[in-house]
Amino acid sequence: MNLYKLNRILHRDLGYFYIGLTIIYAISGIAVNHRKDWNPNYTIVNREFRYDKPVQYNNTDIKQVNDILSKVGETSNYKNHYFPKDSILTIFINGGNVKVNLHTSICTLETIRKRPLLWEVNFLHYNPGGLWTWFSDIFCVMLIFLAISGLFIIKGSKGLKWRGTILGVIGIIIPILFLLYYLL
Repeated sequence: MNLYKLNRILHRDLGYFYIGLTIIYAISGIAVNHRKDWNPNYTIVNREFRYDKPVQYNNTDIKQVNDILSKVGETSNYKNHYFPKDSILTIFINGGNVKVNLHTSICTLETIRKRPLLWEVNFLHYNPGGLWTWFSDIFCVMLIFLAISGLFIIKGSKGLKWRGTILGVIGIIIPILFLLYYLL
């Protein structure tokens, strides 16, 4: 078997083997790139409501906390409560919290839910450690191999002799330009 044929076989088979991981890192990469625009791991929803009865600093018992939570159907999710400020009561619930403004009686229910699929994909992208580190490190080495072996898949003018060289050089120059732009 010649080197050209072996290169094509390895490039093809490793490409197939790492297709799942490539998709995981690509989806997660897009999501994480836009974390200034949205939270890629969680959906956070805020809903305001008014509580009619007076709430006083350090004079709030579990009965009143449950009454507040009953307004939004969250009594069974109670975890804890405290006063981070004299004017705010924070009630922790499973999957979020309720903040009560003691001056205005306006409450804000904040619910936090994992984004389906994206949370799991980002979890792997952020590297949970252990065996995953080794597997993803091998994947990175294989990406280098796939990039280099891909250079030698096509022969002639559409390969490295002409088109491949031009596109390859452009593909190297663009990240360098961005690096210079952001660092200078």
